[in-house]
Amino acid sequence: MLRFDIITIFPEFFRGVFDFGIVRRARAAGLVEVAAHDLRGWTHDRHKVVDDRPFGGGDGMVLKPEPIFEAVESLTGLTGGAESFRQASKRVVLLSPQGRQLSQALAAELAGAERVVVVCGRYEGVDERVSEGLATDEVSIGDYVLSGGEPAAVVLVDAVTRLIPGALGSETSAVNESFSEGILDFPNYTRPVEFRGRRVPEILLSGHHAEVARWRRRAALRKTRRNRPDLFAGVELSEKERAALDEEDE
Repeated sequence: MLRFDIITIFPEFFRGVFDFGIVRRARAAGLVEVAAHDLRGWTHDRHKVVDDRPFGGGDGMVLKPEPIFEAVESLTGLTGGAESFRQASKRVVLLSPQGRQLSQALAAELAGAERVVVVCGRYEGVDERVSEGLATDEVSIGDYVLSGGEPAAVVLVDAVTRLIPGALGSETSAVNESFSEGILDFPNYTRPVEFRGRRVPEILLSGHHAEVARWRRRAALRKTRRNRPDLFAGVELSEKERAALDEEDE
């Protein structure tokens, strides 16, 4: 079972958010456990202060390192920093706009851990010593800024949970999804066969499974080239695939 521990100053944000869909089913099946913890529980002053002004001046406040270190060490029972967490099959993820972008490959890495501690940033950020000495991974969910790491934590938990064996119910579901092979998913259609003048491609109605598979691969490549040229640039194409795409361009 994979356990997620989310450290946040707004634990109530997560109340009910994991009670739906894949994450709910994975929790019910004993594949995943998710707990949100109030960072203020690891402070020692009367006002439970978790932030302070940045050295050097500037706007806003920065989350202090002491309560975050104490929270992670208390939850994991380890005090040796990032290397000790990796050796114990634990990951400490700091959610930050400065982090490495969340990808299917990274989600698969995290799905193989026994425990993932997620630290939600807030305000103007988190004291850099958390990134340097505590986190095994600094992760961003995209090139934009959120008010805090809580929405990103929901995305992370969902993306990782889907890749845990048994979570989707089908062993091939995760393999066939977008990004699993470095390209986007193929287009999907369902009934009716014709809708507002647009028909389902005839090949999908043919029953020829090998031809359908080839069509889906070509369609996925076309979609990736159109919507995500950055991904398409790294795709290894067979000679037949390259010729087929070149022919479509003519």
